[in-house]
Amino acid sequence: MQLTTRAGQTTSRLPHVEAPAGRVSTGHGDLTPQLVDTDVWSDDLLARAGIPVVDVPFVTVGGGIGSFVLADYLRVMGVPAESIRVLSNLDRPWQTYEHLTRVSQIPGPERIRSDSQSMPDNLWGFPSYAMREAVAERSLKPVWNVLSEPVLSNYYTPRVSQVFRGMQREHDRIGFGDMLVKGTVRMVRRRHGGGYFTILTPPAGTTATKRVAYRSRFVHLAVGYAGLKFLPDLQRYRSDTGDHHRVVNAYEGHEHVYREVAARPCTVVIRGSGIVASRVLQRLIDDRDRLGTDVRIVHLFRTYVAGAHGRSIFMRRPGGHGWAHQGFNYPKSAWGGQLKARMRRLEGEKRADLYEQIGGTQTPIRKNWQEQLRRGRKAGWYQAISGEAQLVRAHGNRLSMTLTPKPSGGSGGPDRFAIGGNPVEVGCDFVIDCTGLEADIAEHRVIGDLLGHSGAGRNPVNRLDVERTFEVRGTRTDGSRLYASGAATLGGYFPGVDTFLGLQIAAQEIADDLARQGFCKRLGPVRSIRQWWRWVGGRRP
Repeated sequence: MQLTTRAGQTTSRLPHVEAPAGRVSTGHGDLTPQLVDTDVWSDDLLARAGIPVVDVPFVTVGGGIGSFVLADYLRVMGVPAESIRVLSNLDRPWQTYEHLTRVSQIPGPERIRSDSQSMPDNLWGFPSYAMREAVAERSLKPVWNVLSEPVLSNYYTPRVSQVFRGMQREHDRIGFGDMLVKGTVRMVRRRHGGGYFTILTPPAGTTATKRVAYRSRFVHLAVGYAGLKFLPDLQRYRSDTGDHHRVVNAYEGHEHVYREVAARPCTVVIRGSGIVASRVLQRLIDDRDRLGTDVRIVHLFRTYVAGAHGRSIFMRRPGGHGWAHQGFNYPKSAWGGQLKARMRRLEGEKRADLYEQIGGTQTPIRKNWQEQLRRGRKAGWYQAISGEAQLVRAHGNRLSMTLTPKPSGGSGGPDRFAIGGNPVEVGCDFVIDCTGLEADIAEHRVIGDLLGHSGAGRNPVNRLDVERTFEVRGTRTDGSRLYASGAATLGGYFPGVDTFLGLQIAAQEIADDLARQGFCKRLGPVRSIRQWWRWVGGRRP
């Protein structure tokens, strides 16, 4: 059977899958209670529900950078575009990332936390971002930065706008738009006889049916984070009051905070100590310097770092004034050195323990941030507090927070603002939660359904359990595989999954596994060189 898409294209039949048993309705097919409650579906169940079926060998769910990178690998390894379908509600793969960088105060000209060769648009890593920037700006400074890091220079990181331009070029080159099918994925279920059914809800008015089932031999999930996670006291306040104006998450649109800070004297409480907290602080201080705003910043550290720290001498990180510092999300050996090799050998609690050793919130050392905070500590308009917030409540037109301070481990000097003792009340106008995107994976509808109906389980750090090949453990059917990559798989055999290079490594592992099963060609030296030249020339794979 074939189904015509909005673009007028027809999908090809999956060779090893039989046609649906029974007559398929062309009416408004929808999920039935029987389908929702059944773990393994037959073709007949879909036919009786009136849900049309599209046959395609490979489906990737999410449509973000994780889907984009794997689709890029598969196209380079010889898979035609018509054999891949990307099911997504996004218009372009970097759409979510672009939104998150913008609202977390990383606009196009600013630099992100990624190295020179971690390029979603170039699986070879050459020419690197630094070389591209050097050519574009006719300057050797970016190249020198890479050659001298981290001894003489801080790590080189690319500008956001450069990353997006590169992905746009590769998006067009591999025909990503031809593979994209817009809609919201509801669930992925195993199929009797092998393969999977992926249920898509198309945009209203685009098809004659409410649901469409994509029947495939292989499925890949790259759905990103399950959602925003607020700290408990902030979540309670928002739930009780409905106030989303004064208590905000840094990953939400919160430009109104900066507008009000520019209009009147304000006190802003910052929660968190990672890269996003750094960027929010920089925005507040930049506005103070540029616009003369009268802002007082109270920075609450749950864990206050007063100096170098870490359990092992080989895993110690610099720190001070509350911050733990690290150039990238993980040590560089996590992507291709001893740490990566060690993690692949560990199981269970031993693996979870190593994640705990190398994990923890940190931010890179940037000279301009250091200088801004030094000025703030000296002048008194930036105050760091070590402790935990127990209660947030409205107090007239402002907020009041009850804090339980704890000793900072500081040694005087600028750390005198880190207090310890009895609970204190802090009044403020706004609270910005910069603690991250860490909601439970089951809160994502597709993953929650997978855990409940498709045999998937959790790994030692409570994320999605995957094999070394990124196959989701427990979901295999006859001759078929279901893979996952990205943030949902943190805690597996490979750390650093939620990074550009991590997504590339996961894509390489998945593509190599698919090549072993005969789905695509192996990327040997001759093919790699030939495909790189095609990439240089902007020609289709």
